[in-house]
Amino acid sequence: MTDTNATPSTGSADTSFFGHPKGLAILFMTEMWERFSYYGMRGLLVIYLTQHFLFSDERSTLIYGAYTALVYVMTIIGGTLADRYLGQRKAVTFGAILLVFGHGMMAFEGEGSREIFTYDGAAYEFTLDGRGGDANQLIVSETGQSLITFEDEGTRLVIADPDAVGLPAELPFSSDMTRVEQDPLYVNILYFALALIIAGVGFLKANISTIVGALYGLGDTRRDSGFTLFYMGINMGAFLSSVTVGIIGIVYGWAWGFGLAGIGMLLGLFTFLFFQSWLGGRAEPPNPEKLKEKVFGPINVEMACYLAGLGIIGVAMLAVMNPEYMGGILGPLGVIMFVVLVGYALLKTKGSEQGKMFAAIYFVLAQIPFWALFEQAGSSLTLFTDRLVDRTMFGVSVPSPVFQGLNAAFIFIFAPLIAWLWIWLAKRGRNPSTPVKFALGVFMAGLGFYALVGGMGVSGGTGLTAVYFVFLIYWIHTMGELMLSPVGLSAVTKLAPPAVVGMTMGAWFLYSGLSNFLAGVIASSTGAETIGGQLTDVAAAKATYIEIYSQVGMIAMAIAVVMLLISPIIKKMMGDADGTMTPHPTETEAGGQSMDRSSGAP
Repeated sequence: MTDTNATPSTGSADTSFFGHPKGLAILFMTEMWERFSYYGMRGLLVIYLTQHFLFSDERSTLIYGAYTALVYVMTIIGGTLADRYLGQRKAVTFGAILLVFGHGMMAFEGEGSREIFTYDGAAYEFTLDGRGGDANQLIVSETGQSLITFEDEGTRLVIADPDAVGLPAELPFSSDMTRVEQDPLYVNILYFALALIIAGVGFLKANISTIVGALYGLGDTRRDSGFTLFYMGINMGAFLSSVTVGIIGIVYGWAWGFGLAGIGMLLGLFTFLFFQSWLGGRAEPPNPEKLKEKVFGPINVEMACYLAGLGIIGVAMLAVMNPEYMGGILGPLGVIMFVVLVGYALLKTKGSEQGKMFAAIYFVLAQIPFWALFEQAGSSLTLFTDRLVDRTMFGVSVPSPVFQGLNAAFIFIFAPLIAWLWIWLAKRGRNPSTPVKFALGVFMAGLGFYALVGGMGVSGGTGLTAVYFVFLIYWIHTMGELMLSPVGLSAVTKLAPPAVVGMTMGAWFLYSGLSNFLAGVIASSTGAETIGGQLTDVAAAKATYIEIYSQVGMIAMAIAVVMLLISPIIKKMMGDADGTMTPHPTETEAGGQSMDRSSGAP
């Protein structure tokens, strides 16, 4: 992926948006609303899958992992089509349209799945009296309904009002006494909606960042601060969605939450469509006449690009329907990409250039352990917060999706402080090298889970974990993100030889996707037995979280120690490039893994 339109020789002299080109205002608002819709839906997704469609924890988190993985991988295709044919403006518009339809379809929840319990030849239904972690489990019969609980490690069903349902007060229970009935129509609508969002993000996300770079000419000193403003919009969208979409979806209904996310994306699309002239002709197709060339019959190149987008939707839908196969696809692709990158480094580079290429490969791979742990936020950590945390604050039970906004809030608060810290250390000759910052970031990812495990231990075998431990893990992970994310892709693009910058950027996104799927695999290992999406054995679920989070935390910190030990070698490979790294922690997206393909921004 080359940066076709991202760095014109002259930038805009316009200073109407806080000293920046007014086109930045359009991109700021469009991306803010796109991230509002994305993170709003993300906050609800796993809870929605487990409680509305009654997917198991394992399947729900694998679907989430496949979904987030494809979001990153598909930016490779969307970015390539934009660079070579469509231009960024057309690609962003097409992506935004797909996103509006995708988020809109998420609001068509339909009839929820039914969990049928069979006892003594009669059928009863398990359900919930609400949504989220505060919802109570019910059993429903033809004569009435009653609250239920599970005891003795989930093997005994206790009915609060047995007369209402015509059953004994206590019954033996096992999971093979239940079955789940799903409506295939609405399940497939869910898969199609996710596929639309995957394709939409693939066309929009990386390309809109490229347009930001296109607003500034070579040597324009406003460029870095322009990206800082842009990333402020991203984090504003992420934070606002957590405290609006998350609350509305849990309190008032799934359709209302997903619908609000869709309205946000619609506002983003309207903003981009109505104010495109403010971009000053930047981000146009590299060769407009090429788009008119016929490919097959009446289909020209431009139409073929859009049809390719529809093909992405089909592939993505199959992938989220069958998430268990994603590892078998992404794994071999990752191996092939690694062989290609190493082969190029060995055969096509020499001397300092070869060292820089190997350093770029290192950073591409070194991101994996961090994001694999960090991305538990939208899957296993959300389920943990929903079910096993005392979320009462100031007398109010806070819905679990709201806590995903902590990352964006902490970025707002601490990013300027981290930026100041690096400058302060640099003046004293103590600024950590890029490899050291990467190692610290991975270490913080592991440390966050150890802090949470400590909180679980304090609360006992079945007690709820104190909410401040959720604040703590998000804070620790955000500190790690601020050390690793701002320099990640920037380092890769500056280290790779010009001839393979595009391929190396593609590798970054591929391994970002791989790390997201790995996050889903890790999350699936924390799965617990549930009825209606709520736990039947709290002690067993908590013990599983402690075991898995302790293991991944220890592995991450061990990897970080190894990374720290080899950091002098990597720094030497980087040569003078490490001195040119200009990390701007304020240019960090909530959820990390910046999809910016513009060569001058992290």
